[in-house]
Amino acid sequence: MSDAVRLSLDGAVATITLARPEKLNALDRAMIDALAQMVARIDDDQAIRAAIIVGEGKGFCAGGDIAAWGALPPIEMWRSWTRAGHRAFDALARLRVPLIAALSGHALGGGLELAGTADIRIAEAQVKLGLPETGIAMVPGWSGTQRLVRRFGSQAIRRLALTGEIVTAEKALALGLVDEVVPAGEALARARAMAATIAGRGPAATAVAKQLINAAEGEGDAAATLEGLAGSLAAYTEDGAEGVASFREKRAPDYRNR
Repeated sequence: MSDAVRLSLDGAVATITLARPEKLNALDRAMIDALAQMVARIDDDQAIRAAIIVGEGKGFCAGGDIAAWGALPPIEMWRSWTRAGHRAFDALARLRVPLIAALSGHALGGGLELAGTADIRIAEAQVKLGLPETGIAMVPGWSGTQRLVRRFGSQAIRRLALTGEIVTAEKALALGLVDEVVPAGEALARARAMAATIAGRGPAATAVAKQLINAAEGEGDAAATLEGLAGSLAAYTEDGAEGVASFREKRAPDYRNR
């Protein structure tokens, strides 16, 4: 587990903190792997009902650390960098509980892709967002042209990716990239208040609603979502209870008058 990514718990709310402020929280491979591990820990803890992701210092996340991938040969770039990022970001997007990104610093390149894995984004007024990759002859590599298009619309992402334009928080709000803009220093407090609201609602209904919305926008496997929900429904019917009871009691099930 990387020391540059921390997980803390406050009641029913988990907070993931990117803690590499000297590099504007640019991600290296250890941080990417740590993010995936933290998703597994949150998913396995049924007491957690909402999560927040935040970055220390002046940057939410400056994307992938060029020092970590710049010297990789093409096949290794794909095998050990791009695919690892996709695994971690896909896991975050499909997190069992709602995820809120508190943007107290800039979200650029992979940082915007990371923010895009959250269900809700709260940005401070001084924050800037963008996809500058084409300026260094690269393309967004962690679903910037896929998930971000599905969530924010093709025209907004087309503009950012093709021009490299860096937009203010207010412009990002107008483009639909963030859900709310707050004064400097208030993003985390606002995220915590929103997470507390979410945590106070029906946990099963909230998790199912998120899963259904994800399926509707093509996030994850819609067939698996349908099958999982159908299985849960069947298991909690009177027929389901009778089927389990008959198996345990080693008798034929009686489904009459049910």
